[in-house]
Amino acid sequence: MSATADVLGLGLIGAGRWGRNYVRTIAGMDGVRLARLASRNPESRSLAGPGCAIDADWRAMLAAGGLDGVIVAAPTALHAEMATAAIEAGLPVLVEKPMTLTVGDAEALVELADKRGAVLLVDHVHLYSAAWRALKEKTAALGPLRAVATEAGGPGPFRTDAPMLWDWGCHDLAMCIDLVGRPPDRATAERIAARHTVDGRGETIAVELGFGGVAARLVLSNLFAEKRRRFEVVCENGRLVYDDTSAAKLTAAAPTGDVSPVPLEPGRPLERALVAFAAAIRRDRPDHADARLGLDVARVLAGLDATLGPA
Repeated sequence: MSATADVLGLGLIGAGRWGRNYVRTIAGMDGVRLARLASRNPESRSLAGPGCAIDADWRAMLAAGGLDGVIVAAPTALHAEMATAAIEAGLPVLVEKPMTLTVGDAEALVELADKRGAVLLVDHVHLYSAAWRALKEKTAALGPLRAVATEAGGPGPFRTDAPMLWDWGCHDLAMCIDLVGRPPDRATAERIAARHTVDGRGETIAVELGFGGVAARLVLSNLFAEKRRRFEVVCENGRLVYDDTSAAKLTAAAPTGDVSPVPLEPGRPLERALVAFAAAIRRDRPDHADARLGLDVARVLAGLDATLGPA
């Protein structure tokens, strides 16, 4: 570990919208610092600050050495290549969702991480939120799980590097699989709306998942008028709603109908994800459950693509 005074030096590939979130979040944290940024963004120097080296080529950043871990926040189609190169360079990796755009790439990445004993985390960022952790704890106390219903999307984005289903759906799928503890045994998708906009192609897709006797319905869209991120869990003895757009991120409804907010631990989801990444680097005993979840998500998305048919 090259860290000085227990401060981990991290490299970041990509300074787009989400990459900038990493820059800001790392700047406000103890125990980690942004040591290098690989980006062709002309604003990179002002974004990263004077203590961060800038590389126009991500390969040059990996070759420079001196890093304790790498974050991949580049376009999705590049995730597999960049994460593979970082692991082969002996570096722990935190990669943005979805982990890859193909099942084959996801399988190869997990296999490489297993072989090298590498740290490989996937930023399914909602799984790190305090609201999600509390939801899982509360669900276990509410009796058998009966159903899940979610809505996720917004006015865009209209990406050219990832289909809408993969862009918005990977979070909800990861949450469903994490909650139930296994991938679904049934998964189908239906396109219920589609149109071209001035910014790109918009879609609304309904996904039906089956986990034995538990049914989950996901509605995903980049045509919503406003951002939505709502995950409802129905159990035998109550209901929980995780709403990332609400001031009360998690609410609980008793069988009587009474609804109350659930107190949560502090910390924003991305900060908590970075804390988990730093802890994995320091342990140097990687647990690949997170990466295997990313592989499960890729497999389900690929299966949904097959049921959805051509656009």
